[in-house]
Amino acid sequence: MPLKKFLKAHTLYSKKHIRQLLELGKVLVAGYVVIDGNFDINEFSHIVCEDKLLQQKTAYYIMLNKPIGVVSATTDKQHKTVIDCINEDYAKQLHIAGRLDLNTSGLMILTNDGKWSRNLTQPKNQIGKVYEVQTQQKVTQEYVDYFAKGLFFEYEQVQIQPAKLILIDDFNSQLTIFEGRYHQVKRMFARFDNKVVKLHRQSMGAIQLDNNLVAGAYRALTAKEIASVNT
Repeated sequence: MPLKKFLKAHTLYSKKHIRQLLELGKVLVAGYVVIDGNFDINEFSHIVCEDKLLQQKTAYYIMLNKPIGVVSATTDKQHKTVIDCINEDYAKQLHIAGRLDLNTSGLMILTNDGKWSRNLTQPKNQIGKVYEVQTQQKVTQEYVDYFAKGLFFEYEQVQIQPAKLILIDDFNSQLTIFEGRYHQVKRMFARFDNKVVKLHRQSMGAIQLDNNLVAGAYRALTAKEIASVNT
């Protein structure tokens, strides 16, 4: 949003008065004087006008090692939620960037930055989500070839993007997908009537689950991890 538009919405000043305030150096963004009314700001920009604070909001980016049995929701009457795992005052500000179902564990990202989370999860951005998969029956090269072509999901009437499957042993594999459709991984293996018995998300793009985080533990993302998602 242009700075001048923000000032018009958050003050009682006319456009002319706002222009004068900018020219006089009365508006600060992140502690610096800004005279250009078209200067681009966002919901996390620290903005002061005539020594009056107009906006101060902190962006939060959290990595959680989601345990099995915890639901990917902000509230739930039956189960503990991922928000309940975050013991911080700002927890209720957070939303989930890429859900995991109740019986799936691993990397969960929570943030209050909507633009950033959309860039992380939108399929068009081709950010791979890597899962460790354990199945009830053996997995063969046929799975690898089939997934690489992309599947058609009849319920949604959509063609999902090709996925990369790496065989670890007969029952364990690593799957990289670029979407997050409802129970997608389990439905992919179900094409071979093979049940997924254990599912764990290891990474989303360049963001890898921290090995030091036990199930239920969390930490803030590093500046490098945040910057790995282009905004």
